[in-house]
Amino acid sequence: MGEKVRVGLVYGGRSGEHEVSLQTALAVMKAFNYDKYEIIPFYITKAGEWRSGGTLLAPPAEVETLRLAGDRTISGTDALMPLFAGLSGRSDVEPIDVVFPLLHGTFGEDGTIQGMLEMANIPYVGAGVLASSVGMDKIMMKKVFAQEGLPQCIFRYFNRTQWEKDPAFFIMEIEVALGYPCFIKPANLGSSVGISKAGSREELIAAIDYALRFDRKVIVEEFIDAREIEVSVLGNDEPRASIPGEIASTNEFYDYKAKYTDGKSTMHIPANIPQETAEAVRDMALRAFQAIDGSGLSRVDFFLRKEDGRLFINEVNTMPGFTPYSMYPLMWKETGIPYAELLDTLIDLAVNRHAEKQRIDFGGKE
Repeated sequence: MGEKVRVGLVYGGRSGEHEVSLQTALAVMKAFNYDKYEIIPFYITKAGEWRSGGTLLAPPAEVETLRLAGDRTISGTDALMPLFAGLSGRSDVEPIDVVFPLLHGTFGEDGTIQGMLEMANIPYVGAGVLASSVGMDKIMMKKVFAQEGLPQCIFRYFNRTQWEKDPAFFIMEIEVALGYPCFIKPANLGSSVGISKAGSREELIAAIDYALRFDRKVIVEEFIDAREIEVSVLGNDEPRASIPGEIASTNEFYDYKAKYTDGKSTMHIPANIPQETAEAVRDMALRAFQAIDGSGLSRVDFFLRKEDGRLFINEVNTMPGFTPYSMYPLMWKETGIPYAELLDTLIDLAVNRHAEKQRIDFGGKE
C-alpha cells in the first residue's frame, strides 16, 4: 500500500434496498479521514450498471451526488478496472487496496459481490461468501441457528412452485402450527422490505403473494409479543459484542417506514434489561456470528418475550445500516468505539483476514 489506503466504496445495487445503500455510502464518505484514505466510488445503478469516477477529494454534500460517482463517470468494464488492475497486470491503473461493499440486500449482501472480490483476490470489508449468503437467506440462517441450539420462534417456509401447486396445504400448516397473527417475509431481503403481518386467512394469502414479488422463497413466522433487542458484533476469528440496544416502534411492527421514513421509532442504548439478560444476548450474538462463519461486522437481532423474558434469536445482518444514526455504530459508540475509529477497525480487519487467507495452499502455487 502507498501512503494512503485506497478504499473502493461500492454502493447502490439492484436490490430493493438501493436507497438505503446510498444513505449508508454518504455517511461513510463523510466520516473517512481523507488525509489517511483515498476514496474511489463505485456506483451500481438499479439496472445493474457499474459507474466509477475519480478519487474523491472531499465527501459529497448530498445523496443525489452519489449517483454520479464523481465528475468523471465511466461505465461498463472500464469502471471495474481499478478493482482488477492487480490481476490484469495493467500498469496504467492504480489498484484498490481494500473494498468496502456498502450494499444491502440481494446482489451485494448475499455473497455475490463477495465472490467476485474473492476471485480477484482483493481484501474487502465484512462477511465472506458463505456468511453473506447464509445471513441473507432467512431459511438457511434459521437452519444453522437450529444446529447451534439457539432458541427461535416457530416458522414454516416454501417456494413459489410449492405454493402454487398446493396453497391449501401450506395455509393449513401455518394455521395449525403458527396461528394468527403471523409474519410473512421474503426469504432473501432486508430492511423489512416485503414483510407483512397477517391476522386472517385472506390477509395471509395476500401477504404471501406480496412476499413472492421480492423472492421465490417465503418464510412465515409466529407472532411473539416481544421487545426487539439488538447487539453489534465486530471482529474476525475472535469477535467481540457491544452493549445491547433496543428498538421501540410506534408502528404495528418495525417495518420499512419505521426504520427509514416516518421517524416514529426510538432507540434505547443501552437497552433497559437485566444484566444477566444483556450477557445472554451478547453470548448468543457471538455464537450466531461464529455459527455462520461471520467476519468483520454484523448486527444480531433478538426478541425478548414480554410474557416470561425468554430470548429468541431473530436474524443476523451481515451488512447493517451504517449511518452515524444507525443502531450498529451507535451501539459501538456507547461501548467506547466512535464512528471514525470503527471504520479504521473494519479496514484493518479486512486487510488482516485477506493476509490470513494467503496462507492457504489452493493447489495453484508452484
